[in-house]
Amino acid sequence: MRSVVLLSGGMDSVTAFHHALGGHEVLAALSFDYGSKHNAREIPFAKLHAERAGVPHHTIPLDFINEHFASDLLRSGGAIPDGHYAEDNMKRTVVPFRNAIMLSIACGFAESAGAGALVIAAHSGDHAIYPDCREPFMQAMAAAMKHGTYEQVELLRPFIAMDKAGIAKRGAELGIDFAETWSCYKGGEIHCGTCGTCVERREAFQLAGIPDPTSYLAEPPIPEAPD
Repeated sequence: MRSVVLLSGGMDSVTAFHHALGGHEVLAALSFDYGSKHNAREIPFAKLHAERAGVPHHTIPLDFINEHFASDLLRSGGAIPDGHYAEDNMKRTVVPFRNAIMLSIACGFAESAGAGALVIAAHSGDHAIYPDCREPFMQAMAAAMKHGTYEQVELLRPFIAMDKAGIAKRGAELGIDFAETWSCYKGGEIHCGTCGTCVERREAFQLAGIPDPTSYLAEPPIPEAPD
């Protein structure tokens, strides 16, 4: 199937990109620069993987999100919280309706490119904090994409029944060097090791039984998930 892949440069999307290469004609990879603290760390990895595979990579600027939306994930927001990725304070990193905005743009891009599908790396653990990752939203968005395009663009989620540890295992099977991916929301020179996304990344490698190639500023014990 002719497809477009959403490729942020994180370990999930990089794995989804290489997974898609095995069964799709990938026409393009899309990244979005929306003003997050870690965009500058992620997007170069997205470009690296796409160019290495010979797939056109496009970064779409969404400056209005950083300027007008409220979220600590953005450069205009406050400090990134530390702790388990399912803790309530991680709601501060939610960018309101981000996935709907990006999927809408990506769907229009896909139809313009003649693609019949859009691949996103959503997985089973995404819904805990983010409302626009939950199943009712994703099903509604998939229906809107299909009914709102002549191409009847499909929303493909190959990892939706998989957790992040499963994605780490799949990436290892595909030969991905996860050192060439980025997770940390703080966007420093190296991963902090304590924010929600770093904790999720560290836990995924531990549960998968795969060596973690990531350098962290700190590696305290993984905090327990909230009840």
